[in-house]
Amino acid sequence: MTDTILMRCEAKGLRLTEQRRVIASVLEEAVDHPDAEELYARASAKDPKISLATVYRTVKLFEERGILDKLEFGDGRARYEPADRAHHDHLIDMETGQVIEFVDPEIEALQEKIAERLGFDLKGHRLELFGVRKKR
Repeated sequence: MTDTILMRCEAKGLRLTEQRRVIASVLEEAVDHPDAEELYARASAKDPKISLATVYRTVKLFEERGILDKLEFGDGRARYEPADRAHHDHLIDMETGQVIEFVDPEIEALQEKIAERLGFDLKGHRLELFGVRKKR
């Protein structure tokens, strides 16, 4: 995705208040998969007037408009990443909650092969692996 979150908001005709701009910039800067509370901490550091409720409303709006993807990894926290990014899968560290993005050509080929064998044209998928680091 080459467009920024702000550019995508503008293209979709969203009214961009200053607080929405701050939240969008925090999302754009994120190298992880923050939840709403993490977004709130980062956004309120830039603008102390931002409330947690504003963050929740904004991410819900961005999700509804296809600007963000909501990710749920079974830990009770909804996390967010920009929508329409290049395809990737996730490996979740069950001890730390760290989310590692990866692409593996063998996995991609195997999924295509399975879909073909079952008589389907694969149109998309989402793969989430859960694990704990091996003790060395």
